[in-house]
Amino acid sequence: MDFTLTEEQVMIRDMARTFADAELAPYAAQWEEEKTLSRDVLTKAAELGFASIYTKAEHGGSEMGRLDAALIFEQLSRGCVSTAAFLSIHNMVTWMVDTFGDDGMRARFVPKLATMEAIGSYCLTEPGSGSDAAAMKTKAVKDGDSYILNGSKAFISGANFSDVYLIMAQTPRKSGEKSVSAFLVENGTAGLSFGAQEKKMGWHAQPTAQVILEDCRIPAANRIGAEGAGFKFAMAGLDGGRVNIGACSLGGAGAALDAAIQYTGEREQFGKPISAFQNTQFKLADMATELEASRLMIYRAGDMIDKNHPDKSSACAMAKRFATDMGSKIANDALQLHGGYGYLADYGIERIVRDLRVHQILEGTNEIMRVIISRSLLK
Repeated sequence: MDFTLTEEQVMIRDMARTFADAELAPYAAQWEEEKTLSRDVLTKAAELGFASIYTKAEHGGSEMGRLDAALIFEQLSRGCVSTAAFLSIHNMVTWMVDTFGDDGMRARFVPKLATMEAIGSYCLTEPGSGSDAAAMKTKAVKDGDSYILNGSKAFISGANFSDVYLIMAQTPRKSGEKSVSAFLVENGTAGLSFGAQEKKMGWHAQPTAQVILEDCRIPAANRIGAEGAGFKFAMAGLDGGRVNIGACSLGGAGAALDAAIQYTGEREQFGKPISAFQNTQFKLADMATELEASRLMIYRAGDMIDKNHPDKSSACAMAKRFATDMGSKIANDALQLHGGYGYLADYGIERIVRDLRVHQILEGTNEIMRVIISRSLLK
């Protein structure tokens, strides 16, 4: 089993790191304070292929793999966790349209999504249904050559910022069976509105709000794939989403560890750097070990998706659970090693701690990850 990255993968990783150092890290604190994403920077990321990482080349996609994506999101998160995580969501939209949309839809939307001329948000969660996605209440009713959508989506990253919203909605059948379909709703469509911006613990740079649909009429051509296939699309995207968010935890934790190594080498107590104390050395050693273990699990899970391994879903759940738990722990340990300075915004560690905490909830809570893992063991 060879864990060595290819020459191309090393180039991809280094390109993402260079971009993060130059375009993300210097502005992360500013974006957090202003509570906004930078469209200019997102466009620059798209120019490097980071808006369509695993999308086919036909309409401008980068046609890379899920392991490549993990390498990219890890490095981008070293600069700004919030921006990197948003790019992961946008990539989900681009991939879903390109993979499941018909030729006409792909030609209309994918080129704009690939360049981030159109920015996409993914809308699955509702106020009353989180992990139980099948309990969604948003409905789409066919009316001639249109669908009329009613309902609301909660915790939507990019709400009132993005240009395109991928909406999962129930499409009622005469038989009474539940049927979920996927739709694209463009910003500015009559009946589409947004709730107030949520006040969050972290991810301050990402606007987050409810997406509200009130008799929102869209062309039937904006349905992605066949009616009733939306739930299958959503499930198909979960493995990759879990690897992506785990990779974002790697990047944030890695940046926090590097900051802790630098700080403990410079900060003196009792006449010597605190890195000279064995307690500090052991803490740093544990943090580095936990980060490396997490990285190996995330990379392996991404590779298993690329190879369509039969155990990929369980591996992705394990990797997501472990990497996001360890990422939060490593960042919190880095804050502790900074002492009181770690609690100050000027040092940037407390922002990483806050930004990484939500990763244990996103893409299926880590409790749901345990359900998936245990089912694979007991089936």
